[in-house]
Amino acid sequence: MSISLREKLHHHLTAIYEDVLDEDTIATLPERLIESFKLSSSEQAFVPEPHKNLWTHEDIVLITYGDSIFDSQHSEESPLKTLHKFLDTYASSSINKVHILPFFPYSSDDGFSVIDYSTVNQGLGNWDDIEALSKDFGLMFDIVINHCSARSAWFENFISKQGKGADFFFTANPDDDLSMVVRPRTSPLLREVETTNGKEYVWCTFSHDQVDFDFRNPEVLIAFCEIIRLYLDKGATMFRLDAIAFLWKIVGSPSINLDETHEAVRLFRTLIEHAAPNTIIITETNIPNKENLTYFGNANEAHAIYNFSLPPLLLNTLVTGDCTHLKGWMMSMPPAQNGTTYFNFIASHDGIGLRPAEGLLNDDELGNLVSCMQNFGGKVSWREAGNGQKKPYELNISLIDALQGTISGPDKFQLQRFICAHAIMLGLEGIPGIYIHSMLGTPNDYERVENTGHNRSINRHRWEFNELTQNLQSQSLHRNVLTAMNRLIQIRKQQPAFHPNATQFTLQLGKRLFGFWRQSADRKQSIFCVSNITNKSKKLVLSDLNLIGTEEWRDLLSDSNDKEIGEVITLRPYQTIWLSNR
Repeated sequence: MSISLREKLHHHLTAIYEDVLDEDTIATLPERLIESFKLSSSEQAFVPEPHKNLWTHEDIVLITYGDSIFDSQHSEESPLKTLHKFLDTYASSSINKVHILPFFPYSSDDGFSVIDYSTVNQGLGNWDDIEALSKDFGLMFDIVINHCSARSAWFENFISKQGKGADFFFTANPDDDLSMVVRPRTSPLLREVETTNGKEYVWCTFSHDQVDFDFRNPEVLIAFCEIIRLYLDKGATMFRLDAIAFLWKIVGSPSINLDETHEAVRLFRTLIEHAAPNTIIITETNIPNKENLTYFGNANEAHAIYNFSLPPLLLNTLVTGDCTHLKGWMMSMPPAQNGTTYFNFIASHDGIGLRPAEGLLNDDELGNLVSCMQNFGGKVSWREAGNGQKKPYELNISLIDALQGTISGPDKFQLQRFICAHAIMLGLEGIPGIYIHSMLGTPNDYERVENTGHNRSINRHRWEFNELTQNLQSQSLHRNVLTAMNRLIQIRKQQPAFHPNATQFTLQLGKRLFGFWRQSADRKQSIFCVSNITNKSKKLVLSDLNLIGTEEWRDLLSDSNDKEIGEVITLRPYQTIWLSNR
């Protein structure tokens, strides 16, 4: 006997609010949520198919700001139109999905301090531009759900204590025991605010311009349901739940990864899959690996989770020439069951988070990695670790500069090391996400850091379209990177063995060669992915791979067959091979 949508919602709501609201109030909420999602009778009767994969091996996500590229020669052209023009010209054969980072009016944090969730930032374009992009690409929207701008109408209403938002924000008392609260920042947790009711202290997980919502008030939940419905109507096919781990707060607790937060994700999943069954939910939780994995739930929370441990471990592998830790982590990772997958990335608009490497790299190894990145011009962001201590929270550096050398210093293998990193990432179990500045080989932007005063700006360069075009038409590093990346992606997209849920096994090839094996669901294709992660040539003995002798093997990246390969392959520094039987 199937459970009705109302019954499912009531179950979620009871689990979230049983310690906050009375039963009669909870009983009124399912119908209000259904109304906020504008679900028809047929949608309410829909029964989601469990363990359905909503992705294929052809899915590649580009991560970008709406104004990462602008055209100064056509001032009437919105940056979103310019982005569309760039994608059509330079990436349409490789990219099929685009994550447009928050494109709403904002006051700080490059979009993650939202003033108005319902409109497009006029400096980027309008909803027509978004919908035009959605006709050519699958679009991922951010749900900035933990906090909003202190300049929003909601927060102004909180201060005046009237209108929508008057009771939307979480407050605490400076005398409360907040010692257990997990912080990603070093700023004070509470911000003093003078309201018409007197002095109050609002909870600010990230900054004092980013005030945290109080989801104990179901009106906040309903408001976000209306926002999600709007985004579905405007073309979203993927949602990124930003900073979701901090959603629910309880004074006297760590206020991270609480049961109520997980239940809220399950509730959003239930509503979204009834409204748009092929929509993918991704949780963004920059936390230690074991905690991150919990956001899969029982295949009833996130469809995909950010694979946050991959960037620091892969970076560490390539600058040390030792894959021991990357290999150990790979072997410990559970295969994602059907209906779930990993979202793999090695660069993004944020820095390279170090918390997901805790317990995987020791303090000395983390310290060496931090020093190496500082030597390459990178910055370090810190977090409060308790007892007045600060620990490195993330590395702020462009990926092309992060891979300019090894712990011994810069060398001549920057491009080879950079492409090796992406060849590894593109072969792994999961959906690949590629930052636009990785597609373009954009270096550190020190001028932007100086102008904004924020470390993360180092990897948030804004390209002028015509300048970028000139670079891509000349013999530049940017052209070489884009050409190599497009070729790599196009080869990857043709291989069923690279389906996000295809079988994966880690190979034991020592600490200088990193390898893994992928096999398609129909078992017709096998690919052995092997990378030399050092700046010296290394020999690979094919008998170590246990290749089936009756098969004809060829390297997809060099397109040579087994007759040309021989029994021993000499891999150049940072060379990757994808040995396939088809």
